[in-house]
Amino acid sequence: MKVCVFGAGAVGGHVAARLSAAQADEVSVVARGARLQAIRERGLTLHSAGAVIKAKPAIATDDPSQLPPQDLIVVTLKAPALPDAAESLARLLAPAGCAVFLINGIPWWWPHGLPGAGSTLPLLDPEGKLWTRLGPEKALGCVVYSPNDMEAPGVIIHIGGNRFVMGEPDGSSSARLNAAVELFNRGGLVAEAAADVRREIWRKLVSNASGNPLSALTGLMLGEIGADAELRRVMADMMRETLAVTAALGWDLRSEMDVERIAMRPGRKPDIRSSMLQDVLLKRPLEVEAQLGQIQAFAREAGVAVPTIDIILPLLRGLDRSLRSS
Repeated sequence: MKVCVFGAGAVGGHVAARLSAAQADEVSVVARGARLQAIRERGLTLHSAGAVIKAKPAIATDDPSQLPPQDLIVVTLKAPALPDAAESLARLLAPAGCAVFLINGIPWWWPHGLPGAGSTLPLLDPEGKLWTRLGPEKALGCVVYSPNDMEAPGVIIHIGGNRFVMGEPDGSSSARLNAAVELFNRGGLVAEAAADVRREIWRKLVSNASGNPLSALTGLMLGEIGADAELRRVMADMMRETLAVTAALGWDLRSEMDVERIAMRPGRKPDIRSSMLQDVLLKRPLEVEAQLGQIQAFAREAGVAVPTIDIILPLLRGLDRSLRSS
C-alpha cells in the first residue's frame, strides 16, 4: 500500500517510525520545519518499552503535491489544523483511497450517517472545508490509546499503551477498514476494528475531556491531578456531565465507567504530560472545541445541564486565545 502519515508530531512520529521500520508498505511523511529536516537527515527514532526503533520513510516532504496518489492517509494533525489541510488531503487521495483520522475528541465527520443529522459541525469545521472538499465518506475513525511525547524533532518517547481502535462511521465492516487494520498490525501498531467507533470515541473522551483541560489550565501532570482531592472532584464532575451528554445522545456508558476510580488515575505515572499540556508548553493551539466545546454544544441540543463544563470551557478558550496571540 501507498501510505502517507500526514503530520509528524508525537503520535504521527510513532506511527511513521513503526510503519517505516516494517518495510512492508511504501510510507511517506508530510512534515514541516525542524521535524522535516530531522526526518530527512536522520530519520525517525522511537523509544518504546526499552527498545529503540530507527527508521526512515521513503519520502519526507512539506509539499503533499510531490507525492503520488495514496491508498491511505494517516492524519495525525491536531483538530484545529484540519480544515486548512482539507484541500491537500483531498488531492493526495487515490480515487479509491481513504483517510483515517487519529485525533482526540469529537471528529469533524461525526454527523455522517446518523439519522436526522445535519451536515458539518461548525465548531470543528467552521467553513465546511473538510465536509465539502474531502467528504466524510472518505473518512475512517480511530481512537488512539498510545501516549507519546516528543523529546526532539524526529525523536519520540512512547509511554504506555499501543492500541488503535478503528471504525467506519456507518458501523460497516469494509474492505478499506480491514486493510487499514492489517496495515497497522503489520507495523507493530496493535489495531482492531470496532462495530461502533462513536461509542469508542466517547469512551476515551469521558476521561480526556476532563484530564486534558485541567492539566492545560494547571500545568500539572495527569498523576498530580489525580492525587489532588479538589482537582479530582472537578475531574469527576466533568466526567459525569460528559457521561450524561453521551447517554442523552444514545451511547449510555454510565454503568461501564467508574468516574471516581478513573479520576484517581490508578497505575498512571505522576509525570505523564497530557497532549493538551504538551501543546501549552509549546505554545500551540489547543483542541478546545473537539475535546470540550462540542460536548457543550451537544449538551445544549439535548437539554443536558453541564455546569462544570460551562465554567472550565471559557477558561480553556481564553488560554487558547492567549497561546494563539503569543
